[in-house]
Order: sequence, then structure tokens, then C-alpha cells
Amino acid sequence: MEPGETVTGTGPEPVLGVAPGQVYGVGVGPGDPDLMTVRAHRLISGAEVIAYPVLETAESFARSVAGAVIPPSAREIPIRIPMTIEREPAQAAYDHGSRCIAAELDDGRDVVVLCEGDPFFFGSFMYLFSRLSSRYRVEVVPGVSSLTACAAVLGSPLAARDEVLTIVPGTLPDAELGRRIDGNEAVAIIKVGRHLPRIRSVLDRLGLTDSAGYVERATLPSQRIMPLRDAPAAAPYFSMILINRTRDPWL
Repeated sequence: MEPGETVTGTGPEPVLGVAPGQVYGVGVGPGDPDLMTVRAHRLISGAEVIAYPVLETAESFARSVAGAVIPPSAREIPIRIPMTIEREPAQAAYDHGSRCIAAELDDGRDVVVLCEGDPFFFGSFMYLFSRLSSRYRVEVVPGVSSLTACAAVLGSPLAARDEVLTIVPGTLPDAELGRRIDGNEAVAIIKVGRHLPRIRSVLDRLGLTDSAGYVERATLPSQRIMPLRDAPAAAPYFSMILINRTRDPWL
């Protein structure tokens, strides 16, 4: 199931006489809790129910960012996402998570859903939005995205004047990756992680290695920033490459 599709009839019947609650999809930013917006802080600190996706074998990154402001009394709904490349198990997890959230909403409780970065910039919240927005009130609260955070810590503007910024997932096949990068003035390569070695090869062939900056774990204490040519052999999941053909990324 893709974003934009909805699941209907999956929640319990609403409690009679009780107005349904509202969903808040809240971006908590790229990692540094100080980069949560004032609105995000207010909603999280006053929440009755908090939901967040979490990989089965790890802790929730979004929850770790917001943890200090989550009320001890808040009910938590972890949406456990299987570690698999197949889409169906993850979609089933979001189906289940949306049903759990719907049960709270039908009892009249608002639900704050945490999302790292921004909910609508490759954010996991979009999968819940597609399942809930046709039946309940949903508000999306923007957050500082990894894209803008990486540009800030790298000290390189994403784009200026008439430049066109192209955002490319590093998961694309090599030929498609090269085609989407080649000829563009400004490029952000996201979802780098284990794909770093072959992304390097593509950029080497295009002659762009010296125009690229590398950032991992932006805004966190373990943050690393360097020219791509000096980047490590392996990259963590939270890493990004920024390229600008028209100026040195190290302004």
C-alpha cells in the first residue's frame, strides 16, 4: 500500500457521545532536541497519547529526540516495523499502528505521532496519514529536515538565485542515479548509508567528487563533516552528500 491510499473500517466503533480526537504528525527535527519547534514541544509535553514508528531491533530515534518532554503519564504506542526489504510486513505494521491510533481517537483522545525530521519529507508519518486522514482530523506540524540541517552544519547554501536543487535517493540504481545527478547545479543525495561505495563510484565517473560535501549524524554529538573525498568507507543510515557545481561547498 502506498501513501495516499487509505484503510477504512479498521478501527472500533466510536464511543457514543464522544467527539473523536485529533492526530498531530509532529516533526521533531534532525536530532538535536533544541531544534524542535516551539509548537512541537508544546504538543508533545501536553500529550495524552504518543505514537512513533520503531524498528524491531532498535530504539525509536524520534522518541529519543523528544524523550525529555514526553509526560510520564502519556500512553505510548510503538509501531514496530520489521527489518526487511519486502514492503508487505512494514505496510501491515502501519495498518496495525493506525488501528491502535484509531482506537484512542474514537475514545476522544488526541494522539501525537513523532516523526524524525519533517513528517512530509521522506517521513514515516505519511504512511499513517494515508490511513487516517480520511476519517479523522489530522494536522501536520513541520520540523527541521535533515536536508536543511546538513546544509547548515556543512556551511553550504543548498541553492541560490536561479539554481535548481535536485534531491536524489542513494538507493537508486547506478545508471539512474548518474542520470538524475548529471547536469544539475545543486544536488542532495539522501539515504546514503550502505550505498556510499557505489555512490562514490558514480560521482567519480561524473567528476563531482571534489564538489561534494559529506555529513553524517547532523546536529548530534557524533556528527561528522568533511569533503566526500575524505569520507569513511562505510556510512551510517543518517548521512547525506551535498553537491554544488557552481561554488566550493566549503564557503
